[in-house]
Amino acid sequence: MTDPAANALAALSGATSGPGASAGAGRVGPAAATQAREAAEEFEAVFLSQMLQPMFAGISTDGPFGGGPGEEAFRSQLVQEYGQVMSQAGGVGLTDALYREIISLQEV
Repeated sequence: MTDPAANALAALSGATSGPGASAGAGRVGPAAATQAREAAEEFEAVFLSQMLQPMFAGISTDGPFGGGPGEEAFRSQLVQEYGQVMSQAGGVGLTDALYREIISLQEV
């Protein structure tokens, strides 16, 4: 299992430089813009997942079908999916701000 935060940071760093970034033209290509948008969305999903994690920390899982290491593994995956879905549904507005910043860094 890979760390989603590391993946998002790697995607962000890859989106700000590389073959899709144009040098000196003041514009970025469609491939770089798409990569920048995906990196910004993934970063927001990870951010939202990290914000949601403490919300589920205090919930008791006692009961006939709750608890144990399986519950802990499932809960972390569920929180990651919540972050993904929230980001795809519009999130909290980080995607657009990050996208604009990535594009402005590519244009320089």
